[in-house]
Amino acid sequence: MNFASDNIVGASDPVLQALVKANDGAMAAYGADDITKRVKARFSEIFEKDVTVLLVTTGTAANALALSSAVPPYGLCVCHKEAHVIDDECGAPEFYMGGAKLAGLPGAGAKLGAEDVSAYLHGLSKSIKQMPPKALSISQVTECGLVYGLDEIAALGRVCREHGLHFHMDGARFANALVALGCTPAELTWKQGVDILSFGATKNGCLMAEAIVVVKPELAEALDYRAKRAGQVISKGRLASAQFEGYFADGHWLANARHANRLAQLLADGLARIPGVRMGWPTEANEVFPIVPQVLDKALKDAGVIYHPWPGTSLPKGESVGAEEALIRLVVSFATREEDVHKVVEIARSAMSRLAAE
Repeated sequence: MNFASDNIVGASDPVLQALVKANDGAMAAYGADDITKRVKARFSEIFEKDVTVLLVTTGTAANALALSSAVPPYGLCVCHKEAHVIDDECGAPEFYMGGAKLAGLPGAGAKLGAEDVSAYLHGLSKSIKQMPPKALSISQVTECGLVYGLDEIAALGRVCREHGLHFHMDGARFANALVALGCTPAELTWKQGVDILSFGATKNGCLMAEAIVVVKPELAEALDYRAKRAGQVISKGRLASAQFEGYFADGHWLANARHANRLAQLLADGLARIPGVRMGWPTEANEVFPIVPQVLDKALKDAGVIYHPWPGTSLPKGESVGAEEALIRLVVSFATREEDVHKVVEIARSAMSRLAAE
């Protein structure tokens, strides 16, 4: 029972079928094929706006190239201090930004508040000795499993416009956030001021397919060249695009996300009913963060449940992890089986019952 992440499973059947179909015969290389053209047009339909789309193979490439378009080498990109772009990508954004820096701010649940970002920006020196802020990046879903609401994104968008910042969204779990909020892709992004999006699909059913969706035209001007220099212009581009064709067909991507979110809530509800277990953050998408007794942590691991420990630095005010407790992360994927969720809950319940009886 592996709940380590949502990138540990393979691709979904519709994605694989589209990939096999695209594999037949010869087609133009480097994204000049008809499948890629259809997929790029589909992105514009989905976002209700003419957008520029660049297909890449990894989320790190999407984030690094998107931010390299938004931030010059002398600039600053503001993000949460635990954001994936600053904490999990080995400096790739700074590398592709050519020397620009990421500035990490605190915030409960790995969320940035508009007031806090505004206060930080107002407090920066305007001296030439200070790198000027040029972009804001947020994770949707956050590293603590929370979803930015439309009003929160809109407020951050207003801060960006006030200070002349480009607004980037790391949408590694974009579909999970979308179905959680029940809104449209347009409402979740450019209608709230987002200028450029890293659109994740690998965690939700694709093999290795991510996209950079550019709303603001000037951010797309050099993106093709940046991608080529980064080794992200794929010669057999149709095989990357085909994944998106299967992903989008018949709302498959949304169905996958709904499945993952539903089972995550089922898992969270089941664990929360066990004495001694509480949630570090609410379960708003497909990640569950329980604070458990260390003895339960060991019992779960001994039973073969795989997951990761998690830092508690962004827990809500007044919440903490005790000396004999552990904060853990369990991630539900589109391929997770409901019976495995019930098994984990039952293992946890039985373990705590045995401990109480001793």
